[in-house]
Amino acid sequence: MKIHFLGTAAAEGFPNTFCQCEACSKAWALGGKNLRTRSSIIIDDVIKFDYSPDSYMQAVRDKLNYGLIEHLLVTHTHYDHYNPADLVSRMEGFANGLHHPLHIYGNDSVMNKGRDALGFESQRFAFHLLRPFKPFSMGESVVTPLLADHDRMETCLLYFVERDGKNLFYGHDTGWLPEETWAWLKGKKIDIAILDCTHGYTSNNRNPNHMSVETILEVQRVFLEERIMECEGQIVVTHFTHNSGLLHDDLVQLFNPAGIQVAYDGMVINI
Repeated sequence: MKIHFLGTAAAEGFPNTFCQCEACSKAWALGGKNLRTRSSIIIDDVIKFDYSPDSYMQAVRDKLNYGLIEHLLVTHTHYDHYNPADLVSRMEGFANGLHHPLHIYGNDSVMNKGRDALGFESQRFAFHLLRPFKPFSMGESVVTPLLADHDRMETCLLYFVERDGKNLFYGHDTGWLPEETWAWLKGKKIDIAILDCTHGYTSNNRNPNHMSVETILEVQRVFLEERIMECEGQIVVTHFTHNSGLLHDDLVQLFNPAGIQVAYDGMVINI
């Protein structure tokens, strides 16, 4: 399983182009892994998680062919995660040589906003309404949507993906996982978990809405204690905000002792 990190920032990007804070100024000056676009990943070139406003630029930067994407798993409809109007570029008259629809999966808000932007063009798009904890087959994968703790006005989803003998947990946006999600994960095995680390230090190891450094470490502790993840399993943190004040090297220094990897734009992992 190849996991390609397209973007690793929270909603405003890092640096925030309007912001005058010290972290943004340092990110501009240092560049490299400190320049982060809005969060998304692609698995094996065919499964994309979320469609951020930066999706076009990410494809150009990393020389990706989005025509290969077959499935789009949407976590929720906040603007940094779902920008369906951009998918007009996949419609007939805009894109040629496409021979399969893009399957779009998500909650009812994903369905409604997608249909508002794209209509009912069944040749190019197929919409699939999901319910938490109801697994479904998706090509060569089995996917189970799980509940997030993120927005009380929307059923935000996380995803457990079983593919090629490996299990991936896509765990953002969320704070400390809801009890229903913890209950479902017990008895499962995670090979790699991609987790929300929006906040820096909050002095709260069960932070709501988004995770903090302390929350990530507490999740790791429970994963290992409950045997949801073995010692050789990987945790990768992403979705960083400049408001944490933490640049890439700061995050690496924090998480290295725990064996947790810090994602950056363009990073590729093979498991």
